[in-house]
Order: sequence, then C-alpha cells, then structure tokens
Amino acid sequence: MSLLNSILQASSDVFRDLFADSSMLPLLLLFAAVFIGVLAVPRLVTSRSPVERRLAPTSPVAQVEGAPTLRAGESGSMWSQLLAGLEKRAVPANEKQRTTARLRLLQAGYGGANAVRNYFAIRLLLSVLLPAGFLILAPVFTRNMPVEKVMLITVCLLAAGLYLPSAFVSNRARNRQREIQESFPDALDMLMVCVEAGLGLDSAFSRVGAQMASAHPVLAEEFGVVSLELRAGKSREAAMRNFAERIGTSEITSFVVLLIQSDQLGTSVAQTLRVQAEEMRIKRMLRAEEKAHMLPVKLSIPLVLCLLPSMIAVAVLPGIIRIIRDLIPAL
Repeated sequence: MSLLNSILQASSDVFRDLFADSSMLPLLLLFAAVFIGVLAVPRLVTSRSPVERRLAPTSPVAQVEGAPTLRAGESGSMWSQLLAGLEKRAVPANEKQRTTARLRLLQAGYGGANAVRNYFAIRLLLSVLLPAGFLILAPVFTRNMPVEKVMLITVCLLAAGLYLPSAFVSNRARNRQREIQESFPDALDMLMVCVEAGLGLDSAFSRVGAQMASAHPVLAEEFGVVSLELRAGKSREAAMRNFAERIGTSEITSFVVLLIQSDQLGTSVAQTLRVQAEEMRIKRMLRAEEKAHMLPVKLSIPLVLCLLPSMIAVAVLPGIIRIIRDLIPAL
C-alpha cells in the first residue's frame, strides 16, 4: 500500500510540474495529437466504401441478438467480447489488407480462424499499454529525467508496439520457410519412392506427411493440410496452389507449377519428382557452400575486436615496460 501511495504521489508531482510549466504544454498537445492520429487515420483511410455499406447485411435476422451465425469458435467469454470490440477499431475494413495479413500469418504458421483479429488486437494493445505503462512508472524510476526525453521514449514505445508484432511474424515466417526449404528435397525423394511404388499422388502426400512427422514436423503439417483438402473434395490444382501460398517461397512455387503442368499434360510424375528433387538438393548444397564462404568474413569482426587487441598488448607490453624502466629514468 505504501508503494502504491508513493507511485501515486510521484505521478501527481510530475504531472503538476508538467502542467505548471507552460513550455511543456505544446509538447503534450503534440504527443496527444500524434497518438490520436495514429489510431484514427488508419480507420478513416480504410473505411468502407458506399458500395460496401449498401451491400452490408441489413436484414432484421442479422440484427437480432443471439441469432445463429456461421462463425465457428465464437463464445461469450470476456476475452471474446474484448477481441470483438477491438476488431471494430483495430482490424482494417479493407479486404486487401486483411488478405495480406492473413497470408503472412499463414506463412508464419498461424492459421486459426481468429488469427487476423488477434494480430491486430495485439498491435493495438501493445501500442497503448507500453506508453501508458511507461508514463505511469516513469515518475518512480526516472524522477529527474527531462520531459523531452520522457516524450521521446513514449513515442518510441508507441512505435515499438505497432511494429514489433509485424517484425515477430516476419521473422517467424522466414525461419519457417528456411526450415521447409532444408527439408523439402528429402520429402521429394520420399514422394518419388511412393509414386514409383504405385501409390497415387494424393495418397503419397498423406503417407509422406505421416512418415516425416518426427523429423520435419513443419513440412509434415503442410502435407497433412494438403491431404485433408484433397479428401474434402478440393481439386489437386487448388490444393497445391494453396500449399505454395502458405509457404511463400519461389522454389515451392516452381515445384507446384511444374507438378500441375505434369498432371495436366500427362507426363511422368515420378520423373518430374526425381528431376525436381535433384535440383533442390543442388540448391541446398549451394546455400550451404555460400554460408561456409561467408564464415571467414563474419569471423573477422570478433577476431579484430576481441583477439587482436590482446595479441598487440602481449607483443608490445614487454617493450613498453622496458622503456618505462630504462629509458624514462635515464631521461
């Protein structure tokens, strides 16, 4: 209780000093305007067009509270209600932005029904909670900090809350793509063996996904999704194109295009898989050789910063000691 009282007392003192100093008032107003603009401008820019508003559902059934809905996984919990409220303010109404965000989340491995809503809700919460938490705790830990520095840190935290989720998703997508690229030649070898043994391509995807679940779980999960889409009645071309979109690499896209063309033209799928597996294996070896050639260049920086000063000190220090002992007393 004493800690809470000290926090409230320090906060009140800082805010009293801020409002007492008339020179700080323009900075506070500028910060408030920027904060409100960051939250309001995207919503105004991505507002629905008149055509979309006319096409919106206006039937009485859709407006009845508790009416049946086609959305799966909805519940009346407090978290769901909070996310639903944030969705109206945080999620852009532009379908292109929503599709781009959903595709990026799929490439990062987040394929849930509410992935897009949760992503934008987390961005909004972080952009509000990080600056607000700093402003609440700043009077306790940084009592003598200048107001300009406090405002700068607050703006930096606001930008971090907006862009850290995007950076996290992009980094996870790159790592996931790298893992799939490393394991895909092995999967193609197994697909080729299954097809040559007499299995169909649909059954081969299911069998390879089950066999690679322990060694390469990410690629096995994607193969499982392809198998489920084929069982659900989706065409092979559509399932393969969805597979390429979920991964998002040029190598997988070229493989999918080549496989679709082989299926449409009636050529040997096993021969196509053999050639593609050999080509991807060569590319994997070239990537490994590229990383090996870059290793000496990357090692030069820690060698120069860490080992070179110690080596120079060991080589020069005896001469310096002798100069101090013999030459300086003689002078």
